[in-house]
Amino acid sequence: MSFPTHAGEFALGTFAQVSGRPFPGLVAHGRVRDVSALAPTVRDLLTDWDSALTTLRRLASDPRGNWLGGDTVRVLPPLEPGQILQSGANYRQHVIDLVAAERESAHGATPEEARADAAAMMDARAESGTPYLFLGSSRAMCGAYEDIVLPTEGEQHDWELELAAVIGKAGKRIPRSEAMSYVAGYTICNDLTTRDRLYRPDLKAIGTDWFVAKNAMTFLPTGPFLVPAEFVGDPMQLQITLKHNGVVRQDESTKDMIFDIARLIEYASTVTELRPGDLLLTGSPAGNGAHWGVFLRPGDELECTITGLGTQRNTCVAE
Repeated sequence: MSFPTHAGEFALGTFAQVSGRPFPGLVAHGRVRDVSALAPTVRDLLTDWDSALTTLRRLASDPRGNWLGGDTVRVLPPLEPGQILQSGANYRQHVIDLVAAERESAHGATPEEARADAAAMMDARAESGTPYLFLGSSRAMCGAYEDIVLPTEGEQHDWELELAAVIGKAGKRIPRSEAMSYVAGYTICNDLTTRDRLYRPDLKAIGTDWFVAKNAMTFLPTGPFLVPAEFVGDPMQLQITLKHNGVVRQDESTKDMIFDIARLIEYASTVTELRPGDLLLTGSPAGNGAHWGVFLRPGDELECTITGLGTQRNTCVAE
């Protein structure tokens, strides 16, 4: 395969040759160069990100060295993260859809009344509310071109395409005004969810079971690349697009976020120290399978893009 285009001079990823060990790779001009001499993993490169950027920029412009074509390597998730922090209910239109549907069915509101009430709630939440975050498992990750394995448990396997920020330096209680300086780059994540395993009928008071619904192996396709933040431009002006079997299902700008990336970082860092290599997923826009009444089946294909970050293509298979 040829590598998808990405913003900027270069990108980073993790790759493997046939029967070979994974290596951190510098992607430029449609080829990849092994940079394990600099650091054993992409996450290690992030521990001194400013220095690494300077070296990577020099190597990207140097035709010498062992450059490999995309057809000679496997594309793995771009890094193994420390923490995976995931943001729920963070796209305005998506949450309005959910709240309005509940108000129509449970409270008998007209569609117009339900949407007006939901919009007012989201405006108030953006003004004075707080983000909703939970943790994911790195064991759920798979590469941008690997198969998604649909587990036998549950039937409503759904997609949720998201922009993920990659943290580049450690910080606790990070002010919003400084938060974006902690972002090394961005990547694509598709945070799959088995909807009919999300709520536990035996433990209704506890609520959602994120572990079961979201962390099946291969349920977090990530990558293909980590694109440095300086190449991406304004991360709040990126287009998120998902096609299911060729049909566009999600197509929204990141500007629809209720809480922007800086606010998410500020909030997350009041609870936990953020460290280089942590992933912060920023939520998914409207248009998931539950909205369309369509869920994933073996043989289905997903094509996912975010402006400047490349493309994922995954095929669903039965367990």
